[in-house]
Amino acid sequence: MLRLHEPAAGTPLYQLKIILNYTKPVIWRRVVVPANLKLNSLHNVIQRVMPWNNSHLHQFVVGEAFYGVPDREYMDDSGPKTLNEKRYTLAEITLGAKSVFTYEYDFGDSWDHIVIVEKVLPADPKLKHPVCLAGENACPPDDCGGIPGYYQMLKVLSNPKHEEYESMKEWVGGEWNAAHFDLDQANKDLKRLKV
Repeated sequence: MLRLHEPAAGTPLYQLKIILNYTKPVIWRRVVVPANLKLNSLHNVIQRVMPWNNSHLHQFVVGEAFYGVPDREYMDDSGPKTLNEKRYTLAEITLGAKSVFTYEYDFGDSWDHIVIVEKVLPADPKLKHPVCLAGENACPPDDCGGIPGYYQMLKVLSNPKHEEYESMKEWVGGEWNAAHFDLDQANKDLKRLKV
């Protein structure tokens, strides 16, 4: 079981809206997390509520700063430095309500998420794990080729006469409902994260 950092008494909560950029209809989730949540744990929250497979690199981009998992192989003086996401909390990288930053997952497919701090809420000692309040539409499957690949996938799956229909249907594991989002399942997955 993955453990998150224990919130300090009186830690405020952040209501976040996570939007998968460039999607129509919009794919989004609304979650509540403690303000002192480390960014590596926020990554895990996003992975569970979308849901993604957590099989690719990721980073948070806040203004000119990049937060992620630093890799010595790619560290040099020519580009921006990646700050260790395990050392920073959500409250440390934002200015509270209305703050906006980016979460990028899979640098090949480039799934860009806009994260908006919608509200700063008072502390709630009953909060034992992050909670998903709402969301709409299915998250694309990992490795489908980014936004262009996802919409091509949907086009193929909408036409049983398409020459790639059967292979695409097999690849996605059967029927695909682009409008499906299971709030109960998202919250079951989040319960594995202890706050």
